[in-house]
Amino acid sequence: MSKERAQRRAAREAEAARLRVLRERTAARRARRRALVRRLVPTVRRGRTGRLPRYSRRERATIVALTLAAIVLIWVLVPDVALRLALIVLLLLVLPVIVVVALNRR
Repeated sequence: MSKERAQRRAAREAEAARLRVLRERTAARRARRRALVRRLVPTVRRGRTGRLPRYSRRERATIVALTLAAIVLIWVLVPDVALRLALIVLLLLVLPVIVVVALNRR
């Protein structure tokens, strides 16, 4: 009786080992295929890249609208043309700092 159980257990273990080897081969083949595809297919950068996509469309529109409003106010309220141009250039130079402070980003 125990010989039969030992033979059945050995057969079960052999079958389990055979299935394990097949699974390992399949996994290795799949890993090699994925590695090959990863090497051949160029990577696409998703998400926010570059300078402009850092802010949403609404944030960019707000930045542009407020900057244009400030330029119009400078143009209307300041009488001297040279001072107007100097203030507009100063505004455009300081604008990145204002945006970072206002939107709390770096």
